[in-house]
Amino acid sequence: MSTLRAVFHPAVIVGALGYFVDIYDLTLFSIVRTQSLRDLGCSGEQLANIGLILLNTQMVGMLIGGIIFGVIGDRVGRVALLFSSILLYSLANLANGFVHSVEAYAVLRFLAGLGLAGELGGCVTLVSEVLPKSKRGYGTATIATIGVLGAVFGEQVARHVGWRSAFFIGGGMGLTLLALRVSVVESGLFNTLRSREKSSRFDPTPETTPAPVAIRRGDFLALFRSRARFLRFARCILIGLPTWFVVGILATLAPEFGRALQLSGEVTAGRAVSSVYLGLCVGDLASGFLSQWLGSRKKIVCAFLLLTAAAIVNYLTNTGATPDRFYTACLALGFGVGFWAVFATIAAEHFGTNLRATVATTVPNFVRAALIPITLAFQFTKPSLGPLAAAAVVGAGCVLISLWALHGLEETHGRDMDYIET
Repeated sequence: MSTLRAVFHPAVIVGALGYFVDIYDLTLFSIVRTQSLRDLGCSGEQLANIGLILLNTQMVGMLIGGIIFGVIGDRVGRVALLFSSILLYSLANLANGFVHSVEAYAVLRFLAGLGLAGELGGCVTLVSEVLPKSKRGYGTATIATIGVLGAVFGEQVARHVGWRSAFFIGGGMGLTLLALRVSVVESGLFNTLRSREKSSRFDPTPETTPAPVAIRRGDFLALFRSRARFLRFARCILIGLPTWFVVGILATLAPEFGRALQLSGEVTAGRAVSSVYLGLCVGDLASGFLSQWLGSRKKIVCAFLLLTAAAIVNYLTNTGATPDRFYTACLALGFGVGFWAVFATIAAEHFGTNLRATVATTVPNFVRAALIPITLAFQFTKPSLGPLAAAAVVGAGCVLISLWALHGLEETHGRDMDYIET
């Protein structure tokens, strides 16, 4: 299979469009936070405090949804995962356009988070199993590159229509995409594993050498029964921490950081989030293709983590800068954390077919849910250190933890995916 055919494989195209809608919906709250909360009667410090509570509520939904949809992906199928997740978050976002209280807003952000949790992991699992090992990095890079543009599109939509209409548009796009997914076929590796399991139940032939007992498909708790497997799982999660520190703290709270930096003009969260995701788009494309050309996932992630550290320093030292220069710093932040596709691919490549969807779906969502302790750490240190120093301390911690986790993982580039966890 040529690189071009891999990039335009139906699973890649449908996955990329799905992730586009996913990121649009995922970041829309950050973009319309101020406008929507003001319409619901919030003001002053409430805009930041209630905004973080709602964001954390969405992340709790994603944490739980990652487990639920990961298990569905391994037990029922990758395609079933993608259908059920997009239906849930599309309906939740349509309903979100009708809210008139913070409480209803919180419930619907939780339900939207629950559904959004399944998209990336399901797409990466399916693509990593249907493409040859020499091309799967191109497929996942394409998904991430097109997908993150959903945030840029979301910012443009929110700039021209009201926040309620922006939620309606997101829900409508999701339901439209649901119809397109009829053409997606199930992973051959998953079908083979399921057929093998069925035939083994009815095969009376005794084995001369008993094979190792395979872990039941989608057994989430199996990730915690073996110390080695748990450490592998935990390290896959920890390498993604800086991404959501950048998106959830530095981009979402950009207006607050702009005031702390005494910028020459006002900045908006929507423009900051859009700038970060535009950088992510370029970074994901670069990291995905570089990991294929250099034959290494780990080297690329390490390089991008170091770029992230430099970009955080640049962002937090832009005292007195113009808004345009600040948005350029946001763009650099996005490029630095633009290893999301490689990160998701690493998680999928580290586990066998019987746990792959569970891991590929839970890992990104555990990273997103890690925003909860990250925001708590930021809020705890901010009163004594101030917003800039608090962000520097928390950001440094995220990068250092990620580098430690990366060091303990194996190189998975070119690994055969046809194996199971025992």
